[in-house]
Amino acid sequence: MTAVRTRVAPSPTGDVHVGTAYMALFSRVWAKKNGGRFILRIEDTDRARSTEQSEKKIMEALEWLGLTWDEGPGVGGPYGPYRQSERLDIYREHAEALLSKGAAYRCFCTKERLDSMRDARRSGAGSGYDRLCRDIPTSESDRRAAVGEPFVIRMKSPLEGECVFTDLLRGEIRKAWSTVDDQVLIKGDGFPTYHLAVVVDDHLMKISHIIRGEEWINSVPKHVHLFSLFGWEPPVFCHMPLLRNPDRSKLSKRKNPTSITYYRNAGYLPEALLNYLGMMGWSMPGGEEKFSVDDMMREFRLEDVTLGGPVFDLAKLRWLNARYIREDYTPETLFPLLEKWRLNGNYLMEVTRVAHTRLETLADWGPLTSFFFADSVPLDAEALILKGKTSEETQKILQFAVWELERQGELTTEDVETMFKSLSEKTGIKLRDLTRPFYVAISGSKASTPLYDSLALLGSDMVRMRLRRAVDALGQVTQAMLADWEKQYRESFSEPAPEEDIQEGS
Repeated sequence: MTAVRTRVAPSPTGDVHVGTAYMALFSRVWAKKNGGRFILRIEDTDRARSTEQSEKKIMEALEWLGLTWDEGPGVGGPYGPYRQSERLDIYREHAEALLSKGAAYRCFCTKERLDSMRDARRSGAGSGYDRLCRDIPTSESDRRAAVGEPFVIRMKSPLEGECVFTDLLRGEIRKAWSTVDDQVLIKGDGFPTYHLAVVVDDHLMKISHIIRGEEWINSVPKHVHLFSLFGWEPPVFCHMPLLRNPDRSKLSKRKNPTSITYYRNAGYLPEALLNYLGMMGWSMPGGEEKFSVDDMMREFRLEDVTLGGPVFDLAKLRWLNARYIREDYTPETLFPLLEKWRLNGNYLMEVTRVAHTRLETLADWGPLTSFFFADSVPLDAEALILKGKTSEETQKILQFAVWELERQGELTTEDVETMFKSLSEKTGIKLRDLTRPFYVAISGSKASTPLYDSLALLGSDMVRMRLRRAVDALGQVTQAMLADWEKQYRESFSEPAPEEDIQEGS
């Protein structure tokens, strides 16, 4: 394989993480520098969480940043379709090929049995799936499948020796096969797992370099083994360092805004955000901090990426964004950007609709609506506290709302009203008392525009970030507190949306 072909492969299951843009930037720059092609693939086989709305947000975010793709949804290409949900027959065919040659097997274990093994592993009493079904005779397996007994298809991992593979940035990596599970390839619903789909797609789409986050390193032995079973040459593996918070913890939406939509709505310039992401683990030879994607393309070498864990510092990003505004724009060229961002007729009309019943003079419009155009608002901790509750109890309710909003996606006024009624019912707090700290958290004031309409207009990304800042303003939240709240939330509501630990789909 001589042509350089890279890809970014996000899952449309929620917000568009900045980690997706980070991987897309480096993948696209490497492809273009080498005269290759950059592919967008949508990994939407998680039927419970994947949505068309999220896929649309992914494409809009990448286009806003200028990270356009040569092949993928909306563009096409010679190796499509580029949505995994449209490639199910391809995955089943390859899984059946592994079954027929004895490299995979049907597993008939019940959910209850698997759950008990999972619980044992968590408590330290087990090490994973015990391979109970691995040696079922083929004839018996065929018979049980024919009568409709539910099953999944698992890969047969080697039982002895080591997997040895090379990472472009880390050199040789070894992992004992005894620590690698018999990975599920086809789930009970007939959909592939990530592990089968990513290997099949990367081969059939002729991907030359897999540039993704380091959290996927532990999965590489499974992928290497699958490439071997199919008789295929693996691509070059390059696992990038994960983005970090200033305290060196992994970048997550509990400590930092991670959604591209947030940064767009908060008024950051796409070229500044791209520039900053380009500094994550790499630097220009001359040490320049302000550079374009074209500048990066001329100087970039993939092997020069460093592994120190780049810090995503909002203060540094704001500083860089300010340089772009001052140095690259005049008032005449900046004003059209402001119009496109928020000072356009459509958005101003929506703000006016929300503010209309609260205006006494036209001059009230500015102070009343300023929070619709702000990244953050000033917070009075005392004003945030719920009537008759402590600071910690208030923090918990605000965090419950964050988790509820993560499940909502895009907001309507009706969605917000339903959420608050549910919060009121399940916490036993009167609706009027419950909404008061939310006015302060969102607008910085006890009196503001109608709450439900305001939240819907601001959008889920901005609202969640302001609520998290309100939680922080009330005091430090420990991991123990968060775990306890999450348990209470599960019991009262439902499973919270997963934390965005994975920064890029694959």
